[in-house]
Amino acid sequence: MEIRHLKLIKAVVEEGGITNATEILHLTQSAISHQLKEAESQLGTPVFYRINKKLVLTPAGEKMLEASKLILSELKKVRSEVKALTTGELGSLSISPECYTCYHWLPPLLKRFNLDFPNIEVNVMFEFTKDPIEQLITGKLDLAITSHPMENDKIEYIELFCDELLAVVGENHPWNDLDFVTAEDFIDTNLIIHSLPIESVTVFQKVLSKAGILPKKITPIPLTEATIEMIKAEMGISVMPKWTLKPYLAQSAINTIKVTPEGLHRNWYVARLKDRNFPSYFDCFISFLRQEIQF
Repeated sequence: MEIRHLKLIKAVVEEGGITNATEILHLTQSAISHQLKEAESQLGTPVFYRINKKLVLTPAGEKMLEASKLILSELKKVRSEVKALTTGELGSLSISPECYTCYHWLPPLLKRFNLDFPNIEVNVMFEFTKDPIEQLITGKLDLAITSHPMENDKIEYIELFCDELLAVVGENHPWNDLDFVTAEDFIDTNLIIHSLPIESVTVFQKVLSKAGILPKKITPIPLTEATIEMIKAEMGISVMPKWTLKPYLAQSAINTIKVTPEGLHRNWYVARLKDRNFPSYFDCFISFLRQEIQF
């Protein structure tokens, strides 16, 4: 018994006879009659009684009709799922950024992605934020968002965007008279950073360490809101990306100053393993991030 036979039995019953089933099956009456005889021959029993030129299901035919509905429905579902997988419309991926400030922009971005790709489930692994690259290597993550690419033969980095970091000070801070600050300006400051070690902080990596300078005091504060309050109270300064500061600039007593005449910029990447075969929707997701992240 073949799938075409199941389709034929179902169509003949639902359409009320062979004549009406021709349009559904795109077959001639003689072709349908021939296939029906094939089906009955393979089953070894009639599927229909022929009564007064009408076809009435036999008990075996009733069983075959039930089976055809079940099998054809499941086949349709499987084909739909396979098509969705191959076109990048169905699946899941796990992702984590390297810093908590990314959660300012990541959730609304994922919400927009879900509107365009409702069948792709993106799981944000908050617990891997401190070490996403390590979790990527161990296979616990599919994608990591990072601004600190590690040299590793197993990892591929795809550039996402470039952002600028600015020095943030209180409204009465002496830096407000400057067009920009340099490494030497940080010597007597209390530099508020998100977390230790200082070597992981962009302003240290790209500006301070090159000049051999360490601030007078370094204070790690993981919460952006708390950092802003410290700066407003003139209890320290910080260096943050523009997109982190947007919610605070209009309503807080803080100001921003450029770091170095050229500005302090960094590149962000999506990291993934080189030796994995990724479904096409992974590339869709990465392309979406590159197009939609706007600061």
